[in-house]
Amino acid sequence: MPINKLKIILVILSLLIASCGGEKETVTTKQADVDYDILLKGDNKNISFINQVKPVLEKRCIVCHSCYDAPCQLKMTSIEGIKRGANSKSVYNGERLTEAKPTRLFVDAHTEEEWRKKGFHSILNNKTNPEKDTAENNLRNSVLYKMLRLKQLNPQPKVGMIDDSFDLSLGRKQTCPTNNKFGEYEKKFPTQGMPFGMPNLSDEEYYILVKWISQGLPDGSNNILPESTLTQVKEWETFLNKSDFKHRLFSRYLYEHLVLGHIHFKNANNREFFELVRSYTPPGEAIEVIATTRPFDSPGVDKFYYRLKYLESSIVDKTHVVYEFSEKRMQRYLELFFTEDYTITKLPSYSPEIATNPVKAFAEMPVVSRYKFLLDDSKFFIEGFIKGPVCRGQVALNVIEDNFWVLFMAPEKLRVNNDNQYMAEMANTLNLPAQDGNTFNIFKIWTMYWNNQKKYMTTRQGDYEKVPQVNLDQAMKYLWDGSGSMDEDNRSLTIYRHFDSASVKQGLLGDYPESAWVLDFPILERIHYLLVAGYDVYGNVGHQLNTRIYMDFYVWKQKIIFWLSFQFHTVKNCRTHGISV
Repeated sequence: MPINKLKIILVILSLLIASCGGEKETVTTKQADVDYDILLKGDNKNISFINQVKPVLEKRCIVCHSCYDAPCQLKMTSIEGIKRGANSKSVYNGERLTEAKPTRLFVDAHTEEEWRKKGFHSILNNKTNPEKDTAENNLRNSVLYKMLRLKQLNPQPKVGMIDDSFDLSLGRKQTCPTNNKFGEYEKKFPTQGMPFGMPNLSDEEYYILVKWISQGLPDGSNNILPESTLTQVKEWETFLNKSDFKHRLFSRYLYEHLVLGHIHFKNANNREFFELVRSYTPPGEAIEVIATTRPFDSPGVDKFYYRLKYLESSIVDKTHVVYEFSEKRMQRYLELFFTEDYTITKLPSYSPEIATNPVKAFAEMPVVSRYKFLLDDSKFFIEGFIKGPVCRGQVALNVIEDNFWVLFMAPEKLRVNNDNQYMAEMANTLNLPAQDGNTFNIFKIWTMYWNNQKKYMTTRQGDYEKVPQVNLDQAMKYLWDGSGSMDEDNRSLTIYRHFDSASVKQGLLGDYPESAWVLDFPILERIHYLLVAGYDVYGNVGHQLNTRIYMDFYVWKQKIIFWLSFQFHTVKNCRTHGISV
């Protein structure tokens, strides 16, 4: 055979082999990493986020991916959270020497580019090249899809105990693979697809999420609020932004106390909730949240506005602390804070030595009004630290009993609950460690703060000793019976600890516990500012340690039990003296 013909034949054969080999490799690759049956199934109509996707996310995903301790900071309570992506740094870190930069969804950044600069990586197709923005590439380049598919390829047994290789502990080590590194993750953790440690998604659930990802996460939701809701928003924003000193001080007080609240309008849709925020923009314009770490931090501008921001994310019980706005609520505010005869001579400073101590900052507001405000919704304010960021795992929870009761002193009893001058004299002994921010001084809590606390306790004990000897019936009158409040059921509470979490119930429930709290105004107010308003979940070890130790001053050093002459067994008589439910 002539050599030229032989060359031609060899070239043709090599091209055919290369062509066949290449086609086989491409098909194999496609079949290996993309569910083509799902891509081809159904019509081109977009999957509905509201009607199809959101129910699946709420049922199967957000139980883990919703709070500050969401694995890899991946929050799946909204499309914005999914587009933000993942971050390998944990929010909860009791060992960091310097505070972390806050990464609050909808607050600290607003675009994908801004989140990338804060260390978040995409779990979706980056779409940097429009030509690659196809359904196939939306899956092939999506970590979210690969996590779901990994679970489908390695299904979890439906019976028996979960395998010991699954670390379900609260402080487990997290692995947050990027798209480029997913192959390594898949080889090392083949059984750790999503949902992690839970049964597989059903075929229908899997189809909905995969199809939605392939379509590029279409939203299609309509957040147009009803006119009745918008009217109430306008009424409340008008009230909260009045310019006289009384209104401005009250609005600041309300904002700092509702920082974790999910506000619901009476008779509104039961899925409509709002957050009270500070905004650069006035009512009627789009809200631009002033992103401070704590609610009493300086807003940084002379003119700002209190706004009601619609809560876009899915609701989870852990963070759901409900506070109702209504006509009755408005009248109660007017009764407590605007009919009393007092004058606000100046607005308090936002400097830490003032703003972190509510006894100082709001000294000109009637003490008894502030106390009644707290008592009206005592369950809400106790839930603030039971459900809030501070209450997570054994670091915070081993300071409380597994089950205990909470009662409150009557507003008209003792000067700490109703005497402005007395509280002003005691204010310097009531400073809180948030004043020092993220400090390295872990000894100051045992020097200045503990010494101040002892001074306050000595003075307060002197007042108690001046109370005439009383019998049991008379002693019970020192406990608040709920009269004259928005909700009498808040007169007594029961707290149950569930190892890594806790819950609050109205009334004295269960058998007689080993201990109880009886809270007066300065204790209730300062618990809120210590564990809610003043607690920085992104703070350093000094801040977290000082917060914990100061709370110990309440529980172990003070032993806030009944301070009257009778012993704890008299609590058993509460149910026959107006404290029962």
